[in-house]
Amino acid sequence: MDFDFTEDQVAAILHKDDVSDWYNAMMEMFPKYDITTPNRVAGFIAQTAHESASYKTITENLNYSAKALDAIFGKYFKRAGVDAQKYHRQPEKIANRIYAGRMDNGDTASGDGWTFRGGGILQLTGRYNYTEFGKTVGMTAEEATDYVRTPKGAIESACWFWKTNNINKYCDN
Repeated sequence: MDFDFTEDQVAAILHKDDVSDWYNAMMEMFPKYDITTPNRVAGFIAQTAHESASYKTITENLNYSAKALDAIFGKYFKRAGVDAQKYHRQPEKIANRIYAGRMDNGDTASGDGWTFRGGGILQLTGRYNYTEFGKTVGMTAEEATDYVRTPKGAIESACWFWKTNNINKYCDN
């Protein structure tokens, strides 16, 4: 990178003491994905820190109450005539319901919703996204689900998504 970017800066931004793994992953992945200007790095870190609670959340939780399921995912529960109480505080069951038959996931019984739930600092979600990302890093979709839950994988999957969706153009403007 052609500007001063330090581990101390990352620690201050993320409000964390130990950011070595995150910083090292950034230094390795940012050039690979052309996130190399102050505006691009700032945009990337701002968005990903917001999405992941300053890199604290790298796996989608889905531990919702029945009331929250009806409010947030009403399309799959209340409006679909499905009793949310049967899913209350059961994250795996919830994931398999709300992500079934979408993003190349199989049906509810396939378990794809849970396997391919959000992961990484941008919450990569769905078999399709994990498959596409996996292709670029030499992994199967299933292998990629574990990788994105590591600092390096979380950074790389977010960088891949960033580049795939040409988000740098917004930072450049």
